[in-house]
Amino acid sequence: MVKLSILLAGLAAASIQAAPLERRIAQSISAATQKWEQACRAAGGGERCNPISVTAFSTLLAGAGPCEQQDSGDVMIDLAKQLGNDAEMIRLTQIFVQQPRNTPNSIATPYCQKAPKNAELNGLFQCQFVGANQEKFNGGATLGQPGTIPFGLNAPVNPLGSCPANTAGPIADSSQLVDQVQSPGNGGSSPQAPAPAPPASTTVADSTTAAPATSTAQAPPTQTSAGGGNGGFALANGQEAQQLNAKFAGLTEDSTCTAGEIACVGTAFAQCVEGKFATIQCGGGLICAALPLVNARGTSVTCTTTADAEDRIARTGATGGLTGSGATNGGNDGEDVPEPESSATIATNLPAETASASTVAAPTATSAPSTGAGGFRLANGQAAQALNKKFDSLTTDSVCQAGENACVDGGFAQCVGGKFVVTGCAGGLVCAALPLVNAPGTSITCTTQADALARIQATGATGGISG
Repeated sequence: MVKLSILLAGLAAASIQAAPLERRIAQSISAATQKWEQACRAAGGGERCNPISVTAFSTLLAGAGPCEQQDSGDVMIDLAKQLGNDAEMIRLTQIFVQQPRNTPNSIATPYCQKAPKNAELNGLFQCQFVGANQEKFNGGATLGQPGTIPFGLNAPVNPLGSCPANTAGPIADSSQLVDQVQSPGNGGSSPQAPAPAPPASTTVADSTTAAPATSTAQAPPTQTSAGGGNGGFALANGQEAQQLNAKFAGLTEDSTCTAGEIACVGTAFAQCVEGKFATIQCGGGLICAALPLVNARGTSVTCTTTADAEDRIARTGATGGLTGSGATNGGNDGEDVPEPESSATIATNLPAETASASTVAAPTATSAPSTGAGGFRLANGQAAQALNKKFDSLTTDSVCQAGENACVDGGFAQCVGGKFVVTGCAGGLVCAALPLVNAPGTSITCTTQADALARIQATGATGGISG
């Protein structure tokens, strides 16, 4: 087990390209939507901006499906239209959908093979990184085969690796297109032009029609719009949690990983330090698992009970238990899964390959009085409120006991040497105590204010996050 001080030191020194032997081409993915989120907030989007931004830049991870980036672009355009058809948000979205995706093995990433929902994204597709082999694609296809030619074209891109915003060719490895171009090119409609989008009732670009009817836990889950209400993203969150749990079942401490990557190894919470997973055991008979968020698009990785994890996943409508295979532990040997890299939002909603070292330490669980299945949920909500109220008064100089976990100044904190060591939450998130769903107790993790409030309110507790 690696102590927190060592873990943080390892993270601070880590590079986003931590596995040169794997010839990974990665990037600071959060930078891809940072300007869009700023424009969104300036346009009045408020708390709606960050969850959409986080989900969008997560689609740049190597394990994401070929259409997830475009689907997130549609969600970004939807919000821009709700905010007065904001031209800057639309322009930045058009550039975002052309940002290259990470590649674990220096070959090109496949192109989406369906039309976007919004006409503003018509004809837009991602550039490739210059270090990638432009004639071979992830998944085994070679140039000219399905998935190697952008939707709507009948011949390979010329020059190879180019996109409408950068017609000269691929862009520098790990760079951000949004820092290099101002115009998204001629693929989509102008942001100022009257919106020629198809009627809302059309099914031609409906992302739900593209998912195979027999998808498995190894296949990327159907991407649904976060703007479509809780009933839309809840199922996708559940399916992504199952996919992550299936992937985690095949990991060991010796599995190849990327600096800062968060996962579960066995029953322990794990974080990648210097190319190997450092594990932190969950206490009190708990296991580490990926869970679906309740009030935003994405997942979290935390310590919980098996029953609680299965219950949260089942509530989204996803079937097949923890991994989607009906098995509690495993259901996947890892051989057909992209390298251990989350395609969903994890613990702090900060995916593995951002440049920041501010990822959360192991979420923890605390006990709450057991009052039976009908009563402990309220007790859990009230216990979470009490903890959050206590956390409000803590500082880095507060007296603490070795190994104690808390929230201090909005960050995840662990007691080391009698003082709290704080790891900041990323992307506008906050540290909070949350109620477990199917067992007495609470967990501590980084999340959105809305998600924390929704989980507490669902228990019947009143008075907000702190009671």
